[in-house]
Amino acid sequence: MSLINYLSTIAVPMVILLIIIYGLMEKNKVYDTFLEGAKEGIQVVINIFPTLIGIFLAVGALRSSGLIELIVNIIKPIIQILQIPAEIMPLALLRPISGSASMAVATDIISQYGVDSTIGLIASTIMGSTETTFYTIALYTSAVGIKKIRFVLIAALIADITGMLISVAICRFMS
Repeated sequence: MSLINYLSTIAVPMVILLIIIYGLMEKNKVYDTFLEGAKEGIQVVINIFPTLIGIFLAVGALRSSGLIELIVNIIKPIIQILQIPAEIMPLALLRPISGSASMAVATDIISQYGVDSTIGLIASTIMGSTETTFYTIALYTSAVGIKKIRFVLIAALIADITGMLISVAICRFMS
């Protein structure tokens, strides 16, 4: 185990060192290239900042409005037929929208039900098998200027729903 800890400790510095050595061997100006990349990175941050503000504002409004609880109550008959615990539905609804909001909900679920409970396992598995779809698509498409995202969004949401359903099925099977 100490070997794994040592390797994980030196992994990032070694990668950086290898990049510098490779750059020098190729006779590139490594520091100048780094500075150009940093300038481009700052420009990307400036370009995506309005998108991030909009997403954070929307998530905050969604959480505080009580809309999530309303949606869970509306779809309760469907999730009961599918044997999906209603306790994980706020997580399932927020996960495609916000990583931090879904992390807060998952933490609440795990602290309330425990790590080894079926609900805790489902929440953990959903967190690992799904993506913050709207955030990721908004971020990447705004960074490169793509406007038509309909098909990407549909495919990503289908993948998220599949990940959530499979998470429930596997955790129910395993427990």
